[in-house]
Amino acid sequence: MIDSNYRWVIVAAGGLLGCVAIGSMFALPVLLRPVAADTGWSVTGVSSAMTIGFLAMAFGSMAWGSLSDRFGPRAIVLTGSVILSGSLALASRASSLIEFQLVFGLLVGAGAAAIIAPMMACVTGWFDTHRSLAVSLVSAGMGMAPMTMAPLAAWLVSAFDWRTALLMVAGVAAVLMIPTSFLVRRAPALERSAPVLPAQDSPPSMTVAQALKSPPFVILVLTNFFCCATHSGPIFHTVSYAVSCGIPLVAAVSIYSVEGLAGMGGRIAFGILGDRLGAKNVLVSGLLLQAFGALAYVFVRGLGEFYAVAAVFGFIYAGVMPLYAVLARENFPLRMMGTVIGGTAMAGSLGMALGPVAGGMIYDAFASYTWLYVGAWAMGVGAFLIAMTFRPFPKEKTEAALAPA
Repeated sequence: MIDSNYRWVIVAAGGLLGCVAIGSMFALPVLLRPVAADTGWSVTGVSSAMTIGFLAMAFGSMAWGSLSDRFGPRAIVLTGSVILSGSLALASRASSLIEFQLVFGLLVGAGAAAIIAPMMACVTGWFDTHRSLAVSLVSAGMGMAPMTMAPLAAWLVSAFDWRTALLMVAGVAAVLMIPTSFLVRRAPALERSAPVLPAQDSPPSMTVAQALKSPPFVILVLTNFFCCATHSGPIFHTVSYAVSCGIPLVAAVSIYSVEGLAGMGGRIAFGILGDRLGAKNVLVSGLLLQAFGALAYVFVRGLGEFYAVAAVFGFIYAGVMPLYAVLARENFPLRMMGTVIGGTAMAGSLGMALGPVAGGMIYDAFASYTWLYVGAWAMGVGAFLIAMTFRPFPKEKTEAALAPA
């Protein structure tokens, strides 16, 4: 067991950084209609900025994760904080749709990618026990975004125009994230340059290339892709869907906050269950429940119904997300955690990229979100079926199976 109280400082820093990074990106759903109304840009066009952002997160996650393995998480997280806050400010000045899509999408997405995977990898290295809980607490910090950054963005855009509101969000991000980045440290085993013990059930000789080709990694990647494809559309378009049902914007944003509050509870509950019952068992069960939670949105119209479904859906989808990092740490060596978790995060971000643009296209074509939620249900069932095939590395056979040819 790593005996250091500082590990909980790492958890707190990771939670705050993730909250602001994710919250800054998800200010866009709140600003979606004000931006479209002010500029004349289509809902699909503005939504596409979020899709581009998730694509940037996807392709940046493994790169930033690999760099954090080499240079340490502090330098990478600090760089990401500067990029994210600066690009939010630039996006507030965008004069065309393509400029907004590229600045908000590419740069904000790249900045967020430098936070998520490196911090998740960093936290897993600080904990030998209570690992699921620790990772879940960091994820719970990210889950606070709908209760903090989203209401802040809604209040700002109700008092100012969307450009001023986004510029203020950029300032908040800079003030909070840049100083917090200096609290981040490598895990003690890596700081001391001590021999790093392999993860449970993984061989000492495993190389990065072998890890990325292994069945456990491939299954984690595919599961995370379909899992995120399940909840990305419902998350992004919940506010717009509620408004289309006649619910005022401020009340609609409160649905988002209920979902986030439930998600915090879900992350902690699933983390505790993961430590007790095993991360895979909890993940598989959660994925099946998530699929039907997404489908439930088809049947809601009133504010109370939205609250009920958002609470259940948020509890489940948020709860399963930290378990991917736990499974990665249980099956791969610490020295490559940034790369492995970055790879799974890349797949998740690609899945997240589907929802915003798909929902926008569906709404523009049918003036309804029904098929978005039906499609999300199908993706969720797919994630469940893939996760069922996950098998940890066999203790006796792993060395022979993964040894260099």
